[in-house]
Amino acid sequence: MSEMLEKARKYEEEQGKQIKAEDRPAFHISPYIGWMNDPNGFSYYQGEYHLFYQYYPYDTHWDSMHWGHVVSKDLLHWKYLPAALAPDEEYDKGGCFSGSAIELDDGRQLLMYTAVDHETLEDGSKRDIQTQAVAVGDGRDYVKYEKNPVLTEKDLPEGASKVDFRDPKIWKGKDGNFYCVIGSRPADGSGQILLYRSENGFDWEFVSILAENKKRFGKMWECPDFFTLDGQNVLIVSTMEMEAEELEYPNGNGVVCQIGHFDNQTGQFHSISSQSVDYGIDFYAPQTMLAPDGRRILIGWMQNLASVNQHSEKEPWFGQMTIPRELAIKKGRLIQRPVRELDACRHNMVSYTNAIISGEKTLKGVCGRIADIELSIAPQSEENRYYMFEMRFAQDDKHYTSLRYHPHESELELDRSYSGSRIAMVHKRSCKVQDNGGSLKLRVVIDRFSAEVFVNDGEQVMSITFKTDLKAEKISFVADGVVKIDILKYEIK
Repeated sequence: MSEMLEKARKYEEEQGKQIKAEDRPAFHISPYIGWMNDPNGFSYYQGEYHLFYQYYPYDTHWDSMHWGHVVSKDLLHWKYLPAALAPDEEYDKGGCFSGSAIELDDGRQLLMYTAVDHETLEDGSKRDIQTQAVAVGDGRDYVKYEKNPVLTEKDLPEGASKVDFRDPKIWKGKDGNFYCVIGSRPADGSGQILLYRSENGFDWEFVSILAENKKRFGKMWECPDFFTLDGQNVLIVSTMEMEAEELEYPNGNGVVCQIGHFDNQTGQFHSISSQSVDYGIDFYAPQTMLAPDGRRILIGWMQNLASVNQHSEKEPWFGQMTIPRELAIKKGRLIQRPVRELDACRHNMVSYTNAIISGEKTLKGVCGRIADIELSIAPQSEENRYYMFEMRFAQDDKHYTSLRYHPHESELELDRSYSGSRIAMVHKRSCKVQDNGGSLKLRVVIDRFSAEVFVNDGEQVMSITFKTDLKAEKISFVADGVVKIDILKYEIK
């Protein structure tokens, strides 16, 4: 073990245990100490779910990237393990960036990641150079391959940049070979995804340009994921500097899912449809895995790149992951639902049927900062339509975060303007939903500092974080008009 990795492990062990459990999310992953961003190496290995993550233990702001590590038996209760990687080699001294994990034929676990180094230009300035490296281990400790890096600029197609060449996502094909997709920037600067193949996970060859952006969705495509789901091929990319398209894609950095088919002869993916993966404020860099029971499960970084530096230096941790989500395709769209393991953690149910909301109202027993709430809303009658319905949570006398529905526009809005933030950043985001005469089905999962909203059984998802004081536990409902609601509210063990 290198001195740098040993130092990181010692520091996190000493500092992480000082953070009280009640000061963290209850069932969303946060870093043991310091900074967290992209999920890495989401996988199942030797009877456990593994998640690694971009990590800087010494501060709550981004810096030299390590890999943090957690494991779980059920995707909800996570155990912290010592840091897995540190930037301790010449080729990755600029950081061990995002990547993935897979089990090798000999039973070892392989980590594949982007190694960042620097080069000095003629004018004396420096720039990053990105290559791909691997490490192998037993699920706890990992050794970097002596012949790293395994993919360099010599393995790039013509015109591709060695500066933007990152985030390998690896899987094993039906032919027994290992494959990976990697984000790349071509000569036009608009992003592309490269496909590589290996017989053993160590020796790689270029196969094809899997997909080209051609300036459709932002610029650079990061954190690619490519998989088969319900008989169709799916490509998910995190896009940089995207221009808004009504309410489907927001300005800035977002995540796009394309559904289509893969041509085995040409090695190219042909997109048929596209959509946002998450319509909320805080979501980026998701990664999926195939569970032993065949489920395709996704987890994402629940933050917004535009606001990640706007937090206090005094916070002991920053960054959290979404709840793991089961994926499916229905009527040509990606569907996401909380993993079914969450249902087993529900208890203390509170139920209301045909509760009438007009003005602002609270319901006895419907409160708290850790809750799983199923909500069906509808007009009181066909003749008596309402104009607005709102659910307010993490609420006290002054603060709240709201989920607001305007049935005449079929628009659902998440709003944290009154959550206590003193920073000018994105506080609202909206999406179009499938409306059925003013009726809408919602599932709202709240975990202390975040909420994830699943619309109409997962047709859309909206994620949001907030820092409202934990004493703000009230949940209320507001209607402009008269709304009839059915509600099931659970606490989470």
